[in-house]
Amino acid sequence: MKNDFNMCPMCASKKIECRENKKWVCPDCGFDLYCNVASAVGALIYDDEKNVLFEVRAKDPAKGRLAIPGGFVNFDERAEEAVIRECREEIGVEVQNPEFLCTYPNTYLYKNIEYKTCDIFFTVKLKGSMSDFIKKLSAEKSEVVSFECHKVTCNSDIERLPLAFESTVNTLKKWIGVEG
Repeated sequence: MKNDFNMCPMCASKKIECRENKKWVCPDCGFDLYCNVASAVGALIYDDEKNVLFEVRAKDPAKGRLAIPGGFVNFDERAEEAVIRECREEIGVEVQNPEFLCTYPNTYLYKNIEYKTCDIFFTVKLKGSMSDFIKKLSAEKSEVVSFECHKVTCNSDIERLPLAFESTVNTLKKWIGVEG
């Protein structure tokens, strides 16, 4: 999908050009706009039994599909801070000691605009059972319909999940050791 403007946002020229689907240039006024990769984070929250917390998404993209808690990194925010904030906002819990796991590229289609992201994943190991943890959660209704936990120990466990994003699929594979 090609992201495009119909006119230059600076001078309203209709001659604005999109180059390589990442840069807009206006030959009339010299305006340049780069569409750089956005940073996003995700928290793979799990217990001793390899049960992983998933959210059922409340909105597009991938409404109704499973995702892990996470979201976009804010301006002037470290990824470690973002993953803690996103968990606080989406699931109502302050996670402790997130550990970096991996990164994967992702494409996030929102309102007909294609955002390319670098998704940064962290793990959060629970000190108890997932069922006890889920009882403490409070869903951000605009983002999360409900919570589910699924045991993830092999590739077939991942394949049967209706996951929202390919980067999450790859992260789960890396986490269980079959590399994404």
